[in-house]
Amino acid sequence: MATDPLSAVRTQVGQRVAEIRQAGPRLSPLDLHARMDAIRQLAADHGLAALESLARRTTQLALLPGHRVALQSCLEHVDEALDSVSPRDCNTILAALAVRLH
Repeated sequence: MATDPLSAVRTQVGQRVAEIRQAGPRLSPLDLHARMDAIRQLAADHGLAALESLARRTTQLALLPGHRVALQSCLEHVDEALDSVSPRDCNTILAALAVRLH
């Protein structure tokens, strides 16, 4: 039986995203930035390029006006980034995010 070598990472990312969604408006922009940066670091450590790029962009948006709406849009793409298997997926996900935020 084959197991997913990244299942523990997927679980950790899922838990962290759930915590962000649960805490919602109580989190300051700096807290959001720190939490998304932790996800970015986790993705970088495990070679998840699309998730790392998405989390990096999210950390940037967390410090800007309108960060709550932007953050929700970013979080909606986390599953896609986790399932990414191609370097092109990163550009596709970031482009989809840009369209939603524009």
